[in-house]
Amino acid sequence: MKDDDDRRRLDEPRNVTRIVYGLAVLCALIFAADLFYTKHPHFAVEEWFGFHAVYGFVGAFALVIVAKGLRRVLRRDEDYYERGDDDG
Repeated sequence: MKDDDDRRRLDEPRNVTRIVYGLAVLCALIFAADLFYTKHPHFAVEEWFGFHAVYGFVGAFALVIVAKGLRRVLRRDEDYYERGDDDG
């Protein structure tokens, strides 16, 4: 049986919500920091406000979508390694 002493910080939904909101605030602050430094872009598109943040978000989102598609192609059956085991 599980004791109450065995609970961890992230077992509480309230703490997980705090972390999510904290990360959202941190991302917003970093996004807003784009206003406060001088840019030296190689391409014109890099001058846009928040370009790197948006580019990173879109890239991460695309990576997740591609990985979900690859999972369907590369997935094996649950008993893939146990099938055809004639050695006993």
